[in-house]
Amino acid sequence: MPNYRIFFTGHAISVSGTWMQRVAQDWLVLELSDSALALGVATALQAVPTLLLGVWGGVLVDRLDRRRTIMGTQAASALLAAVLAVLTLTGTVELWMVFALALGLGLVTVLDGPARQAFVTEMVGPDDYVNAQSLNSTIHNLGRLVGPAAAGLLIAWAGSGLAFAVNAASFLAVLAGLWRIDPTRLRRSAPAPRRRGQARESLRYVWDRPDLRACMLLVAVVALFGQNFRVVLPLFARDVLGGGAETYGWLTSALGAGAVIGALGSAARERVSTWSLLLWTGGFAVASMLLAGAPGLAVALGLLVGLGVTNICFNTLARVLLQLGVDASMQGRVIALHATVFLGSTPIGGPLLGWICEHFSARAGLFVSGAAPAVAALALLPTLRRMRRRADQPGPVDRAVDPGGRTMPS
Repeated sequence: MPNYRIFFTGHAISVSGTWMQRVAQDWLVLELSDSALALGVATALQAVPTLLLGVWGGVLVDRLDRRRTIMGTQAASALLAAVLAVLTLTGTVELWMVFALALGLGLVTVLDGPARQAFVTEMVGPDDYVNAQSLNSTIHNLGRLVGPAAAGLLIAWAGSGLAFAVNAASFLAVLAGLWRIDPTRLRRSAPAPRRRGQARESLRYVWDRPDLRACMLLVAVVALFGQNFRVVLPLFARDVLGGGAETYGWLTSALGAGAVIGALGSAARERVSTWSLLLWTGGFAVASMLLAGAPGLAVALGLLVGLGVTNICFNTLARVLLQLGVDASMQGRVIALHATVFLGSTPIGGPLLGWICEHFSARAGLFVSGAAPAVAALALLPTLRRMRRRADQPGPVDRAVDPGGRTMPS
């Protein structure tokens, strides 16, 4: 898989820069506003385009050349990071500028997210989907491990502007890798024809499958309440632990360390099912609620490693369920629907968690982050039990039923 190796190398270099920018942007917003709500708004603005346009982004991804689409989105991301770096380094940055650039990056993500996920299926065969996704998760979370820690030290030493500049430069590695990829060795499917109702078609497709519907519901609740780490953790670092940017960097790195462990564990799995997704939802909920009561930094770091494990296992299983369970012609749209639910919930969840943290405490925000997924998992338990009983009955199994798990190729 030479094309995948080239893409993987460029992505590995860039992802640490991306995480550096996320930490630096969060801390810059907190410095400019001293407001938890503003932190939630900045995160929401980056996600609201996916909420409004994500499904249509998937329609375009199914029509366009995915390699060229990613080259365009990565170049645009580099430009936005460079503008923010210049504004910050020259001391002219204002809060509204950060908001505007976050919104711009969100618009880029509408195409970039589903294009990158779907492009994996062009570089590798179906037997390697799971391994490729696990490798992507591993490198993404290695970036989460290294990038935030480096950003925390860099911010403490030179300010946020240099972190933005490093991220802008890191996109050159991705663009160089995409340029070197051999287009003749890609496994391209025929572009989806233009017709009306293609966005609604993906909604009907998922709704008609109980296993996919349950998966999307769990993703929605966990994303809405549980995964707003960029809102809660800066406040937890400052208000609960009494630290600064470097403390926030260490907390995010601990989350990344757990995610790396979880990604490697996911790669070793042989089967995946909606039932296993439900169990990881419960694990995520417990870890989040325990973190809410952490008495100090050492305990918080240990619990964040556990939270990172449960978080990445949940996310990886959800993506694999959707990739293995849909027709090739629907991949871009279903992945975009997942992105709409996963990222598009942030415009609601980010400000909501910010409001809870501002009016109560960061501990309260973390408790809600775990309690809501726990309630969703318990609510889905009877449905999944019925699906499991149907799958265990003799005779032909209805395609709409998740038969206890799909084999995960290695």
